[in-house]
Amino acid sequence: MSLVATLTMNPAIDLFTAVDRVEAGPKLRCHGAGRDPGGGGINVARVVHRLGGSATAVFPAGGFTGDQLRALVRAEGVACRTIPIAGETREDVTVFDERAESQFRFVLPGPHLHGAEWLACLHALANLTERPSLVCASGSLPPGAPDDLYARVAEIAAGFGARFVLDASGPALNAALDAHLHLIKPNLAELAELAGRPLDSEAAQVAACRDLMRGRRLEFIALTLGKAGALLVTRTSVKRIRPPPLRAVSAVGAGDSFLGGMVWALAAGQPIEEAFRYGAAAGAAAVLAPGTELCSAADVRRFAPDLRVESPAEPESPEVTLPSLPRASIADQAPT
Repeated sequence: MSLVATLTMNPAIDLFTAVDRVEAGPKLRCHGAGRDPGGGGINVARVVHRLGGSATAVFPAGGFTGDQLRALVRAEGVACRTIPIAGETREDVTVFDERAESQFRFVLPGPHLHGAEWLACLHALANLTERPSLVCASGSLPPGAPDDLYARVAEIAAGFGARFVLDASGPALNAALDAHLHLIKPNLAELAELAGRPLDSEAAQVAACRDLMRGRRLEFIALTLGKAGALLVTRTSVKRIRPPPLRAVSAVGAGDSFLGGMVWALAAGQPIEEAFRYGAAAGAAAVLAPGTELCSAADVRRFAPDLRVESPAEPESPEVTLPSLPRASIADQAPT
């Protein structure tokens, strides 16, 4: 099993609690509070570790919550490399309304990172003691970080000779698309944002993925579709997978679990279709976990053998042309 390095530029502590009913006005007495380490790359590293892989999570941390985040990550047995910052690491809050059986998610903005701070994060990744074979960057960028930061991470991964996996959206994803990307994992809303139009059919979704790939060094797109499952798109093929019928407890963490399952399998030397199967199994397993919890290894291994990777027929469809978005320039040199 080769090493996975993950980068989370905007990490958080995920606070989960429940109330009888969410309503305006009176004090809402909460119960069952819990805290989990959060942020895309950290969650991917946690899933890789749960499945028996080796992962190092790189992330900035500041203040009391930064210390607590570091302690929570290490308590799960995940190796981490933290970069001190002046700002306080954020907290996100998820509240479960028991009467309505609905979740409310409150996502706070991250602390502002100064140039020296986000450069130190890249420097820490580029100078890991053990060279990873796969680098995964996941999550939003904090205020102060440049849009092309993930493009710079792609250069660092290339310097390792590692595959680069990215889960991002908006300008941060757009600025990285011309880099060498092994895999990206948008959800349907993120892909539609790039396409500039609703993608209400599988043909339109596949066409939008292919348009992203055209003229670029992007190898695979895993498009997650919630209850409808996921698509794995290459330049020449499409694979579809549908989740098992489940009653979801919480969808929080399903996307990160999906990516973590894929990354684990890729780092273990599995072919892309098998990684796709494990990703779908991990995403399905995550919805059984309460609050902000991720998938359990037992559930992932229980679901994976029964999930079928299908090869749907590709209907003729008009090509989806994505609008030209402004692209941030990549620095001439990666940080040293």
